Amino acid sequence: MIVSSLQVSIVTFHPNEDALIRCLYALSEAIEFARVDGVLRTVNVALIDNSESQAVVERLVELGDLFFREPTQVSYLHGHNNIGFGAAQNLTLHGSGADYHLIMSLNTELAQSALAEGVRWMNEHDDIGAAAPALFAPDGSRIYPCRRFPSVFDLFLTGFAPAWLRSFFERRIKYHEMRAETDSHEPFFDIPCFSRACVLARRRVTDQSSGFDPAFFIYFGMHDWILRLGLIARTAYIPAMRAVSYDEIILGSPRVKRKWQFCKSAFSFYRKHGWKWF
Repeated sequence: MIVSSLQVSIVTFHPNEDALIRCLYALSEAIEFARVDGVLRTVNVALIDNSESQAVVERLVELGDLFFREPTQVSYLHGHNNIGFGAAQNLTLHGSGADYHLIMSLNTELAQSALAEGVRWMNEHDDIGAAAPALFAPDGSRIYPCRRFPSVFDLFLTGFAPAWLRSFFERRIKYHEMRAETDSHEPFFDIPCFSRACVLARRRVTDQSSGFDPAFFIYFGMHDWILRLGLIARTAYIPAMRAVSYDEIILGSPRVKRKWQFCKSAFSFYRKHGWKWF
């Protein structure tokens, strides 16, 4: 059996404490399970805080000390202010020396066996550069992180359209979210885009990809990165690697500022990768 090393990175900005505790506890359990299972050895967890508050980073240190014990190492990055999700991820994405990199949102709760399943599967598929897990809402319903290249109309439907209009275009939304392909219990390959911040990536491929584009402050950074990474190696969906996402509960409905950030990033995304209206 191949025993691998892992670098985990979680970016925070004035984090919801309940979400943070849930995320770190589940991560610590998944690391320990994978280590006992013989899949992982060296693990470093990087907590990258974009907040300006010293109280926030002090709480991060407290929680890091609470949930992680040797041989898991924890590092804290703070004081760079809010440089955005992608730029913050880049602080640890390169040069770690680990075999794999797990990019996580603090709104994600890994299943206990998630890391063991994901790393083992990646070890068996050397051509895969990055993989997305099976995601579920807290009520057990499916969330679909795998996406086709989005058209402007697809983004309108999934991000802004009222429920009655989304129901009218339900077949189109299901196609965009690759539901037919990822409803199976079998892995699926060559995913164009991932929409959620929970990705297991091979380090040698992330190094070749140059990491996240800092131009995308919050939105579309993952889309852009996976599109570029997919030119270097294959991508995949791993149904045995499971996690729960609390994004909708914590973030709620998009506020005006977030809608503006979304639209601005979408414009940058299409200028970079080409426009697709429908």
